[in-house]
Amino acid sequence: MIDVLRRRKPVVTSAPTSNGGDGLVRVSVASLLAMHHGAGVLSLQPRRVRAPGSGGYTSPFKGRGMEFDEVRPYAQGDDVRSIDWRVTARSGKPHTKLFREERERAVLLWLDLRPAMFFATRGSFKAVRAAQAAALLGWNTLRHGDRLGALIFDAHSHEELRPKRGQPALMHVLQRIAAHPAWRDGQPRDDGAAETAALYQGLLRLRRVAQPGSLIILLSDFAGFNERCAAQLAPLARHNDLLAVHVHDPLEMELPPAGHYPVSDGRRFISVETGNQLRRERYRRHFVEHQADLQHFCRRHGGTLLPLSTADEPLTMLQQALGRRR
Repeated sequence: MIDVLRRRKPVVTSAPTSNGGDGLVRVSVASLLAMHHGAGVLSLQPRRVRAPGSGGYTSPFKGRGMEFDEVRPYAQGDDVRSIDWRVTARSGKPHTKLFREERERAVLLWLDLRPAMFFATRGSFKAVRAAQAAALLGWNTLRHGDRLGALIFDAHSHEELRPKRGQPALMHVLQRIAAHPAWRDGQPRDDGAAETAALYQGLLRLRRVAQPGSLIILLSDFAGFNERCAAQLAPLARHNDLLAVHVHDPLEMELPPAGHYPVSDGRRFISVETGNQLRRERYRRHFVEHQADLQHFCRRHGGTLLPLSTADEPLTMLQQALGRRR
């Protein structure tokens, strides 16, 4: 019964809106285009210094840096930290490495639109928050001249958009997000095993699309993330930056106060009793362990985990997270 509460789409009881639920239960191209107003305050600039002169940055991501160009004889004034000791040893004369700036990188949005993402008790559907965060990060990618691509998936399909440069690429990504069939009412509900299988397949496709040196942004509730999924994601973390945006609803963290609550997926109604203390603790522990597993994976593989509640504004949370790590 608790599983039904966690996974099914609730009835929207608020008054109808003039925009047809845009920003609450679905997204439109217009609403995603409007996200550009806040994207300028975000920073996805590199954190790690790859070579002298590449600068110091505070973002959690490597991003653009410096890549090796050539070796030439050492000249007075060259930075001694750039000396190529292997060439120096072979030739008997000091040589220095030259680097050139990496002009761009690929940013790949991995957007989860499985049925479990169409749920919320506060704010907006998890799928909506994920799409809004994707749009913000897409606008930021355009602002910094990087290439943008996406892999959008639901329980039964995957759509791959190869990273490309410029505003047309961003427009195409936003259009495909807003037009995805998952937003249509009445999409079939799957059991937990089917959703886990869909997550695993989404990671398999991601490994085929992602190129080394990319920033991969995962936007999902990660329902069903297990050891098999982690095994698919770990190789990507070795050669790319990972930002995992864990989208969740407050109700998934803890059951409401003791009582009987009607719950509906729009077709069926059930009553959920939340007074049992053992059930409440088991329910809370399930979420805590799930988030701890994600955090452990990110720490182990050098990624960044960003929790995003359906009750939160994505821009505020992204600002706080990207400005917090040093």
